[in-house]
Amino acid sequence: MATKANAFDVGDYVVYPKHGVGRVIELQKQEIAGMQLELYVLRFEKERMTLRVPVNKVESIGMRKLSSDKTLREALDTLTLKPKVKRTMWSRRAQEYEAKINSGDLVSIAEVTRDLFRADDQPEQSYSERQIFEAASSRLARELAAMEKTDEPTALKKILAILNEHAPKYYDSPESAETTETA
Repeated sequence: MATKANAFDVGDYVVYPKHGVGRVIELQKQEIAGMQLELYVLRFEKERMTLRVPVNKVESIGMRKLSSDKTLREALDTLTLKPKVKRTMWSRRAQEYEAKINSGDLVSIAEVTRDLFRADDQPEQSYSERQIFEAASSRLARELAAMEKTDEPTALKKILAILNEHAPKYYDSPESAETTETA
């Protein structure tokens, strides 16, 4: 089976859907079960994890380059829109949020971040809501940081500033915080 020219070079930032932004640190050739495999060696600093991905599996896994500037703008614009909260059981919503985060799609991750954001003057979140919000906002911040050549805390501050600026207009009164949309 012939492989295409390598889509990623050593030093490139890539997005691995289930783990977020990593960096290609090496291209390796290894013999595994009698087969010669070309592998990308990815390093995920935040998780302190190294992952080897066969070159021929990149497409099926969904590994990709960082998003385009247009997609980044779309994701940041998504943060300014009204949150959409469905009236379904939390366990079902949590599964949907996790699927969006693990899709690796920047706009979907921004939707989860926006939908689970709570301003300081808003009701508390449950532990699991907070965990999913932090996973989504961290994933979004890491890609933003890699694209803007900054660090994750700086990118997260930018995301939270956008959310804090736009969320109040959707939560003018306690009653409006309870309104939901169904999809």
